[in-house]
Amino acid sequence: MNKIFKTHLLLLLTGIGCNAQYTETSDFIPQGYTLFEKFFGDLNKDGLDDCVLMVKQTDTANVVINRFDKKVDRNRRGIIVLFKNENGYQLADKNYNCFSSENEDGGVYYPPDLWIVIKDEKMYVEYSHGRYGHWRYTFRFQNSNFKLIGFDSSSNYGPITNKERSINFLTKKQLLKENTNEDAEGGDEIFKETWSTIELKNLIKLSDIKDFDELNMYNY
Repeated sequence: MNKIFKTHLLLLLTGIGCNAQYTETSDFIPQGYTLFEKFFGDLNKDGLDDCVLMVKQTDTANVVINRFDKKVDRNRRGIIVLFKNENGYQLADKNYNCFSSENEDGGVYYPPDLWIVIKDEKMYVEYSHGRYGHWRYTFRFQNSNFKLIGFDSSSNYGPITNKERSINFLTKKQLLKENTNEDAEGGDEIFKETWSTIELKNLIKLSDIKDFDELNMYNY
């Protein structure tokens, strides 16, 4: 066996390089992590169902006793995006630790629900805080990375929407809608709309986000 053939064989066996692909989505989960949730949908306009894995660390040091004397798993969560092709799956993007644990202590609030939605070739990272509101980050694959192109949020009090915010990072425009009907009961809000221009040099990459909880969209 010559040296060149040995080198190519080693590359294939070890999966070196971004073009490595596998048949099973579980093959992309690194050691020290486990699958938390799985989502499917077309992210690159090829008609095939791609896959987004939400993974969770398994470090036993992060299993602690909370203030209610209950054992909880505070390991952080992350995301792995896989493109589907005829031969299996290929890694598109990843960020192993960008989401907090589902068991974080929210003080007087409970931790928000987190899930992923794939629609119209976009990936939405969505949070919900029940009657207090919800917020959503919109990502799209471009120039070899998933990048943040939009943000939407709603601040609620029960059925009443107090404020809505929408940011388009591609057009660099922001819309703020504030309810001016103090007697609103839900569905009868009267919104004042304010448009503004945001300052942004580069789109935020999914892989560069250290913590979604620290993404302050109100700085724009």
